[in-house]
Amino acid sequence: MLKQSLKLKLSQKLSPQQIQLMKLIQLPVLDFEQKLKQEIEENPALEITELANKDEFNDDENIDVDDYINDDEIPDYKLNSYNSSNKEENSIPYASGISFTQLILNQLHTERLNDLEMKIAEFLVGCIDEDGYIRQNLEDIIDDLAFTQNIIAEYKTVEIILKIIQNLDPAGIGARSLQECLSLQLRRKDSNEISVKLAINIIENSFDLFTKRHFEKLLSKYQISEKELKIAVKEIEKLNPKPANSLSINSTKLVEQVIPDFKIEIVNDELLLSLNGRNKPTMNVSREYTEMLKGYSLEKKRKSQKEAVQFIKQKLDSAKWFIEAIEQRQQTLMLTMKAIMTYQEAYFLSGDEKKIKPMILKNIADKINMDISTISRVANSKYVDTPYGTKLIKEFFSESMINNKGEEISTIEVKKKLERIICEEDKRKPETDDSLVKLLHKEGYKIARRTVSKYREQLNIPVARLRKQL
Repeated sequence: MLKQSLKLKLSQKLSPQQIQLMKLIQLPVLDFEQKLKQEIEENPALEITELANKDEFNDDENIDVDDYINDDEIPDYKLNSYNSSNKEENSIPYASGISFTQLILNQLHTERLNDLEMKIAEFLVGCIDEDGYIRQNLEDIIDDLAFTQNIIAEYKTVEIILKIIQNLDPAGIGARSLQECLSLQLRRKDSNEISVKLAINIIENSFDLFTKRHFEKLLSKYQISEKELKIAVKEIEKLNPKPANSLSINSTKLVEQVIPDFKIEIVNDELLLSLNGRNKPTMNVSREYTEMLKGYSLEKKRKSQKEAVQFIKQKLDSAKWFIEAIEQRQQTLMLTMKAIMTYQEAYFLSGDEKKIKPMILKNIADKINMDISTISRVANSKYVDTPYGTKLIKEFFSESMINNKGEEISTIEVKKKLERIICEEDKRKPETDDSLVKLLHKEGYKIARRTVSKYREQLNIPVARLRKQL
């Protein structure tokens, strides 16, 4: 039975301009500069003048000539995401050069393989993940070859070709497990060395004992001294568990450059906040385009002018909106960071991490009457240069807890203390989570075992068994 009903529903939709503004706000300095460059290249009506006087280049200077020649059509920029709705959101620049896959294929093409074997080999290389592993089992890969490439291959053939790939650089590439990855790397070393032989034996025949750090059992099984085991373990610890990470341009890792968006200084015992100048470009609407529009307004309107006028109109609209968006971005960044700085004033004046107050996104959002999502966009990708080093802003946000004195403290303080305790522990007998709870209690932090485990995992610290050393 069909039934009709009427429902009232409130919904909020962001305009294309608001969406693009949000995207601009979350961009860190380098990506923001890339976005400016892209916008200037695409819009000839937009100019950037580093030393220009804003009063000299007034954004609103006569650009509404006869209301754009009395054309009442809606500007394109109001319908599109400032003329780039069909573009991908990601504006992060990538380093140019040979890709990881291509570096492997270049080596592969020096091997003596027939056409069929090369196709299988190339398919296997395509199965290697970002860490350098082939996670699929060979049976599944053989099925994929049949279904997607129409290649019927024997298991033994695929296995032989995989071993060829595993002989390429870097050592460990194409491994199907961590155990195989470490074994491949060790077998590239001088196998005449006693420590290497022992390391290979441990990885290939006692991997479970090694990963669980059962050193006493390894000593007993191989009838070796603690010193011999220690040397073998050091050989293993030199290996790379993610071999693909060692492959990049010029055989060096690409390091992301961190440029602070803000700077906090202490002047006469007061905090002074400034925005990185690279976040404050001086932009203006092109005089040439403004004059072109004026020229059209002085002539009689002809049908042939319409297309040119519409083009100029769209570019001027887009340029004007972009300039306004940049100014809004600057204001939002400064307003948000100033609120954070004020909230954490005690820390920024002293550098004492114990003075970092519990602070959540809502605290700042309520303080400056902004949406939580906006605060999150600023905090997640921005850095601030402080007298105590460059800090990621989101690190100042934390939940609160009550210590033994009944004082409200930040969970950041607890994590720092936990990290310090683990750093200073006896690595031959690492502290278990239960003992960490007791040690934290002695320091005045009443905390449950499950919370200690959670904080330890957030700090990327393994369990006691895996922290054990000889």
